[in-house]
Amino acid sequence: MLNFDLLYPIIQCKAGAQLQRETQNRRRIIYWVMADKSKMMKVGIVGYGHLGQYLVERIQREGAAAGLCLAFVWNRNTEKLRGSVHQEHILEQLTQFTERDVDVIVEVCHPRIVEEFGVQFLSRAHFLVGSPTALADPQVDAQLRRAAVHHGKTLYVPSGALWGGQDIQRLNNSGVLKSLSIRMSKHPSCFRLSGGLLSDWSEGEGRRVLFSGSVADLWPLAPNNVNTMAAAAIAADSLGFAGVTGEIVSDTRLSEFHVVEVEATGADGFSVTTVRRNPARPGAVTGSATYGSFWSSLLCCEGHGGRVYLC
Repeated sequence: MLNFDLLYPIIQCKAGAQLQRETQNRRRIIYWVMADKSKMMKVGIVGYGHLGQYLVERIQREGAAAGLCLAFVWNRNTEKLRGSVHQEHILEQLTQFTERDVDVIVEVCHPRIVEEFGVQFLSRAHFLVGSPTALADPQVDAQLRRAAVHHGKTLYVPSGALWGGQDIQRLNNSGVLKSLSIRMSKHPSCFRLSGGLLSDWSEGEGRRVLFSGSVADLWPLAPNNVNTMAAAAIAADSLGFAGVTGEIVSDTRLSEFHVVEVEATGADGFSVTTVRRNPARPGAVTGSATYGSFWSSLLCCEGHGGRVYLC
């Protein structure tokens, strides 16, 4: 007859060994997950408008495969984040960013944030500035460049809707860039202009030139619409915001696209013109292709030394 009293210690010993092995396996898995996460680029998102939401959702969905994870998300109205962003990632006050472990901070809300926090961001992390019009202020530009050099962090400027930005930068750096002009044409509902510049538009009116002049004079009128021009002026820093020509055009026929035309001229009669049609619905400040371009820019933010870098 089988003596269960004698078998019980053996069963108990085997069960204990199995439990120990399972515990060790769990510890290994936790270690592997933590090790993999430590290798990821930790991203802080400042702003939760259309572009901020796009970046957060894509990091949540594809971040692990791309080597990215969220460090924090801040929005002026934190209630907008509830239910979409894990509580542990919500930053209640932007000044609290110093309490987070972060590799790159992405601003996608307003030039004022760049002015107020840009230097502080660069003291802790690389900084991808989604509102490069802030750099039209010479003082802000100089402060950010000094901070990047001092802390060894990179001030990244996304190309956005600018086609051929790095080619413009190469022309500029070689000293042969003579002039640069950018024309942006959109449906009137896509502009966010100050001073009631386009308050009287009507459907069917066709094409209207709203402004033509230096980007330095244009950006205060349209700080949310000329980031492409700002990126161009930064790439062509020998010309700067005052030397790059910008033109914005309202056109009620552009119900499906934003159109960006860039013309650069160089030495000995050299010139190049590009035309980019960016799919966009009426009312959209940012064209749909720009979202993917911004994501590609973020993937480049692995550190390029203490300087300004167009990505």
